[in-house]
Amino acid sequence: MHNDQVIKQTVAHKKLENQEKGKSSVLAWWQLSLLGIGSVIGAGFFLGTGLSIKTAGPSILFNYLIAGFTAFFVFSALAEMTVRDPQPGSFRTYAKNAFGNSMGFVSGWMYWLSGVFIMSSEAVALGTFTRFWFPHVALWIFTVAYVVIAFGINLLGVKNFGKIESTFAMIKLSTLVIFILFGAFLLFHFISPPTTPLRGFTDFHHMLPTGMKGMWSALIFVFFSFGGIEIMGIASNELKNRKEVPKAGSSMLIALVSVYILSIFFVLYMVSWTKINESKSPFVTSLSVFHIPFIDTILNFIIISAAFSTMIGALFSVTNILISLAQDGDAPKGLAKKNGRGTPVKALFLTGIALAASLGLSFILPGKIYEYITTAAGVMLILNWTIILSSQIKLRKSDTSKTFKMFGYPFTSYLGIALIIIAVSGGLLHATQRMGVFISLGLIGVIVLSYWVIFKTGLISHSKAES
Repeated sequence: MHNDQVIKQTVAHKKLENQEKGKSSVLAWWQLSLLGIGSVIGAGFFLGTGLSIKTAGPSILFNYLIAGFTAFFVFSALAEMTVRDPQPGSFRTYAKNAFGNSMGFVSGWMYWLSGVFIMSSEAVALGTFTRFWFPHVALWIFTVAYVVIAFGINLLGVKNFGKIESTFAMIKLSTLVIFILFGAFLLFHFISPPTTPLRGFTDFHHMLPTGMKGMWSALIFVFFSFGGIEIMGIASNELKNRKEVPKAGSSMLIALVSVYILSIFFVLYMVSWTKINESKSPFVTSLSVFHIPFIDTILNFIIISAAFSTMIGALFSVTNILISLAQDGDAPKGLAKKNGRGTPVKALFLTGIALAASLGLSFILPGKIYEYITTAAGVMLILNWTIILSSQIKLRKSDTSKTFKMFGYPFTSYLGIALIIIAVSGGLLHATQRMGVFISLGLIGVIVLSYWVIFKTGLISHSKAES
């Protein structure tokens, strides 16, 4: 999960860099595309793809095409609204403008709650990965250490946050590009495979080995790989030429989908999909065929950098979503206050309490139950896409401007919503995913009920909250 505030920080860093080099302070389309690619790729892709491949087999490649098209529709919808009316509250502000205060409340708290659970899962994952080198150290020690570091970065109001994020992004992107080049050299016989022939292709004649059911049920996990695609729409007003918004977004998505599909293609080329499972990174599984020294250690470091990047970005994001909620009267007004460094200490503190509670659940609850909760967090993120598309459909009806317009409206907007529903409903086919979907719907129900109790019963009015 990445976010609008992280990309804004990264964009600000790149703009400052341009100024120092005597260039324009705004971004060229290719700069924004590159930043977006690095920001969307998360640790889940390096590790969690194994479950998707095990579930769908080679048909997982088709799933990435479907998810890529859906992500493009979401990007286009948000870009249209952002270019026409840039708002610091981003998607939740557009939801409020389209459907009223209730939808802004629901969208914002959905994002905050899912972000807290995702941070929690990333922190536990970071501890687990680090124990690869220090197996005798208790998991909670590493988990708490990473959380403290993440909060320290945010509390200090780091001016070079964009620089830190860019560094992590380049590590992730460079790793995948190198892996793809390695696979291409093997495919075209520029380098020789190991003594044992590569047998990955022997299973490609069955593109649907687990049937349509397997492909459908794996779709939701592929959608998770595109979580955060909305950042491109938010940052589109930073472009030197706003007419290049479609070029920036399209280039970013084409590159992202290409990186995803090519890297997974070469995983499946090097090793049979039947040898891949969710307990080990598919990249480690495929490269283990070549007996490369320290490959586990190298990839473990890369996964740690990706997971930590996701966690600090999510922390920054959900904290700023709280500020937006507070400014609109959807959260206590005091949460919007910042200290001298520009750090929202109270919002960060509340997020920290929620994160501590979530981490407590991760150690108390059985593994399966906590897995349900983290799956629910991802589902809520994807369901927020339907709010973005619905907001665009509603706001377009009153839009008479001549700014960038979403291609194929209203068909692409409705198609995007339909594909999201198909992906989420596919999660009902397996027990773990099914429980995650039900929990996500239950959490959304709690948020809706909270709005009704707080505002509809007259306990608090928006006018009072904002005064």
